[in-house]
Amino acid sequence: MDHQPKFFENLSGTGKAIGVLTSGGDAQGMNAAVRAVVRMGIYVKAKVYFVYEGYQGMVDGGDNIVEVSWESVSSILQVGGTVIGSARCKSFRTREGRLQAAYNLVQRGITNLCVIGGDGSLTGANLFREEWSGLLEELAQKGKIDEEAVKKYAYLNIVGMVGSIDNDFCGTDMTIGTDSALHRIIEVVDAIMTTAQSHQRTFVLEVMGRHCGYLALVSALACGADWVFIPEYPPEEGWEDSMCVKLSENRARKKRLNIIIVAEGAIDCHNKPITSEKVKDLVVQRLGFDTRVTILGHVQRGGTPSAFDRILASRMGVEAVLALLEGTPDTPACVVSLSGNQAVRLPLMECVQMTQEVQKAMDEGRFVEAVRLRGRSFENNLNTYKLLSHKKPDAELPKTNFNVAVLNVGAPAAGMNAAVRAAVRVGITEGHKMFAVIDGFEGFSRGKIKEISWGDVGGWTGQGGSILGTKRTLPAKYLEKIADQMRTNNINALMVIGGFEAYESCLQLHEARSRFEEFCVPICVLPATISNNVPGTDFSIGADTALNAIVETCDRIKQSASGTKRRVFIIETMGGYCGYLANMGALAAGADAAYIFEEQFDIRELQANVEHLTEKMKTSIQRGLVLRNENCNENYTTDFIYQLYSEEGKGVFDCRKNVLGHMQQGGAPSPFDRNFGTKISAKAMQWISKKLKETYRKEEGKVFANTDDSVCLLGMRRRNLVFQPVAELKNETDFVHRIPMEQWWLKLRPLMKILAKYKTSYDVSDSGQLEHVAMHSPKEAETGAI
Repeated sequence: MDHQPKFFENLSGTGKAIGVLTSGGDAQGMNAAVRAVVRMGIYVKAKVYFVYEGYQGMVDGGDNIVEVSWESVSSILQVGGTVIGSARCKSFRTREGRLQAAYNLVQRGITNLCVIGGDGSLTGANLFREEWSGLLEELAQKGKIDEEAVKKYAYLNIVGMVGSIDNDFCGTDMTIGTDSALHRIIEVVDAIMTTAQSHQRTFVLEVMGRHCGYLALVSALACGADWVFIPEYPPEEGWEDSMCVKLSENRARKKRLNIIIVAEGAIDCHNKPITSEKVKDLVVQRLGFDTRVTILGHVQRGGTPSAFDRILASRMGVEAVLALLEGTPDTPACVVSLSGNQAVRLPLMECVQMTQEVQKAMDEGRFVEAVRLRGRSFENNLNTYKLLSHKKPDAELPKTNFNVAVLNVGAPAAGMNAAVRAAVRVGITEGHKMFAVIDGFEGFSRGKIKEISWGDVGGWTGQGGSILGTKRTLPAKYLEKIADQMRTNNINALMVIGGFEAYESCLQLHEARSRFEEFCVPICVLPATISNNVPGTDFSIGADTALNAIVETCDRIKQSASGTKRRVFIIETMGGYCGYLANMGALAAGADAAYIFEEQFDIRELQANVEHLTEKMKTSIQRGLVLRNENCNENYTTDFIYQLYSEEGKGVFDCRKNVLGHMQQGGAPSPFDRNFGTKISAKAMQWISKKLKETYRKEEGKVFANTDDSVCLLGMRRRNLVFQPVAELKNETDFVHRIPMEQWWLKLRPLMKILAKYKTSYDVSDSGQLEHVAMHSPKEAETGAI
């Protein structure tokens, strides 16, 4: 980045008071947002107030609006729901109610509000802001406040964060709570699948989403459901027949279970509701299948927030405070949100209007428009689902005569199987013959390669590890044998799914092209590793699952530490030399420190951390959590740090250590990894098809691709998915430590330190500038978004 860093030290909150409230339906992660707002607010020397019970508390005043301290938000990061309460409030809808609320805020000097809620709550906040000066004048006329106060508190600043499990707010890719709700749904689906399989049953699952089908759509993608009903994309006339044909075909293919997912707001093309009971009755009457209905209900709102939601909410909370500090009377009320992996600020009312447009389009039967208005991420999900769920009859499939091989390289990562499934199914749809290579390049050299069909990959999305088998072996020592196998099996393209080894392997194949013509074919790398250390991408398949495993363990450890009091835990995470897991795990688990290779540390820093913890033990928070990346320093080992803390903390706290090890690699893939793996794999396969067409030499009857851009890595960069030639990524790679030279998440490191009460400087030049909500063209949906 060539921008000049701009630090927030010059943004002072002295003399400012911020009120934080949660309103509307609760969502997991709201507490993480509240915690970040409070701590960032106190950090910049502003006063911060809780407004209990949403707008109702603002109207009632009294003990409902309370100044809070740093410790007030301790131990709430891992708690679902909202600890400050949320209530529906009729009185705030009246001018009298808002007048009372304004009076209660002015009494405490609060002119900055951070509202965490859905579109209803945010619209209410905007109206309050527009009326503010009028309300103060009315209060002055009634003699409740003096003219001085009218001048002093002349304008109200509002920043919103969207907390809603439905992900129904336009302008933001993910709302706080959505990822956690998907975790709950997928846990249930995985559990139901085992019982359904035992009895050859059909299950109809109803998930939340009155006006928005996001949860239904993504969970259908993530579990490979047979059919999904969502409000934005009603089934065509005669869907009853098509669905029953599909279900019976699946049974004929020896599939022992069917899963149908219904959003609670699902409708048909005449705007009539489609209920889970109706779907069940239909299956029973037409097919006689043993069918059960499960309504997930409020389970989806409950439970602990996922790692993704905690990090999202913490980032947004800090961003919200920055937006309030920079606010002027002319700044419109804004929403802080995420676009791809980038924090953005958007005018609140533009987002609300667009969200209302979607509903209007659906009411008027303009469903194509409704999907487009939902945003490119939603559209991509829908297109990918359509691609993967229904196999066309063989007669309708194109025939390209191309053979494409898929293999896994490196260590196993959760989500690899979802990527293989998507590759195989999209490849078949595009008309190719798909081959699976067993045990990476080592297996390839031994001829362990077989054709793989549509049905072979059924049920793979939810499986952890690597079904194809994976090895760390690089191709360099088997080049000749691999070239032989490519020739024998007439392989025209390769998809390599794996971590740093996969990237290195493809570099080796690229460099060997001059000696072996067999490697002159399109090759695509998909990053899949828990370490998230592959250059050219912000995220790798598998890292989210590993992060959730770490956070879950840290939660348990913190609980055990608060039981014993005055205990500090040192936890070692995996990741090679890459500190992603340690750093993001620390942010999501609310740790006191994280030692990583990318940020060198010495004995003085270790000493300072011990002193920091000693001070902390004097407060009401009598436990500590420290994460250490396995390779952060060869001399300051986990044992060394444990012994140092034990010695220095004598009499103040005692110490325990825990090496998390391979549990970080295992487990069922998280919804994010299933979805990410599926989507990038489908996109990569389409790229391979395009390259095959471009590089096919008709006169010789073969594919010949020898340009740099025919060996690419598909990665997520900030807001877009991009194909990057591996030869170009070489310059961005530190091969000795197997990490990219620049890593985006290091920018979030100060965030973790601020939330753990360390003084630090935070570069805000990258923080969101106010943008407008962009309407994307249908073309754009294909190019970039996740």
